[in-house]
Amino acid sequence: MSEIVIYEENDLMRALLIEWLSEAGYRVQAAALNPVHPGGRADLVIVSVYMPKHAGPRLVRAIQAAHPGTPIIAISGQFRSGLSGNGATAQMLGVQQVIAKPLARVDLLETVRGMIAAST
Repeated sequence: MSEIVIYEENDLMRALLIEWLSEAGYRVQAAALNPVHPGGRADLVIVSVYMPKHAGPRLVRAIQAAHPGTPIIAISGQFRSGLSGNGATAQMLGVQQVIAKPLARVDLLETVRGMIAAST
């Protein structure tokens, strides 16, 4: 079973992500954003980024240090709908994929499945 770590400050969004991913068969762990602590083994990390152009890259670097080599999906309400998942914004942040909020369950699960399959 694949392990996913979620960094999300919003309690409702975190609970929704945990519910969706758990029901899809993933083992999910929520982690604190402030400060980011080195985590256990994970196959994927999902991080909510509030200010992608400002504090986002710094947050992603801290998470990469806590989870070296683990693929990361960044989610944000600041991303525009229709944004390329692995385009310039993902590259600027240093993540493999980005997804705009509000999230659609099917889009999240499709991205997660694809990333986990690609990393195994």
